[in-house]
Amino acid sequence: MNCQTTIERPVATKGIGLHTAVKSHLRLVPAPADTGIVFRRVDLDNFEIEAHVRNVARVSYATSLMKKGVLLSTTEHVLAALYSCGVDNVYIEIDALELPILDGSSQPFIEMLGEAGIRRLRKRRRYLKVVKPLEVSEGGRRIGIYPANDFSVRCYVDYAHPAVGSQEIELRVSRESFCRMLAPARTFGFVQDFEGLRRMGLIRGGSLDNAIVLNEGGVMNGPLRFPDEFGRHKALDLIGDLALVGRPLLARVEAHKAGHALHTQLVTRLLADPSLWTETYNEAAPQHTLLAPEAAASAAD
Repeated sequence: MNCQTTIERPVATKGIGLHTAVKSHLRLVPAPADTGIVFRRVDLDNFEIEAHVRNVARVSYATSLMKKGVLLSTTEHVLAALYSCGVDNVYIEIDALELPILDGSSQPFIEMLGEAGIRRLRKRRRYLKVVKPLEVSEGGRRIGIYPANDFSVRCYVDYAHPAVGSQEIELRVSRESFCRMLAPARTFGFVQDFEGLRRMGLIRGGSLDNAIVLNEGGVMNGPLRFPDEFGRHKALDLIGDLALVGRPLLARVEAHKAGHALHTQLVTRLLADPSLWTETYNEAAPQHTLLAPEAAASAAD
């Protein structure tokens, strides 16, 4: 039987927020079946914000959630790791308004999950299976979700920069494929955009240690972890935003120069139309296990 999961034991980390530069402590804590992924602002009497698209507040350069005026920013990297590794139920305790950026990728969260271990719960896992296609477009950007018997993503990006250009990533999402292909891929930014972003109150915590930085000549803080690390990170962000469905997906998602705004718009429109999907107990879907710490590290090599 394909059962729901949680983590075996609590694990913690700390760091600064990419956009706020605020220091925070983050802890993953086991949760019972049917809890889902729930953020807890421990600095605000354990106020809970469910990782669900109904709580999306802002999608400018990061995905932020808000509930009853309580904000939480830059959720996508931890959500991508949890979702890809098949962790259905967990509390994410955080003592600030932004999650720590760490190294700019999901790899630190994969290593935390390896340390935490996995525990199967005595409740069947329910999937959201897409039965009709849905497409959303805006200018030259578009995203679509289509029926499938597993979960796969295809992500295309195109930047007018010699170090980036056009890149395309396609994979069937599993714990193994995510750890190997996407988890180490870091967020990135362009020097010419920094002044404007900082005027907007963004990237105050950004540095050469937590993002790939590009100037007109190329990458300032190489080497890259992958030749197409930019496209891979965009696919990582896509998976993190798709986690806001609140259920494991059985679908194929294709994104063409899309970003957080289109990702979350797709999820919102999908859930708003029950004729597009059905809930199912899919015993044929892959059963996830989590890597031991040493395996989690080697998967990114």
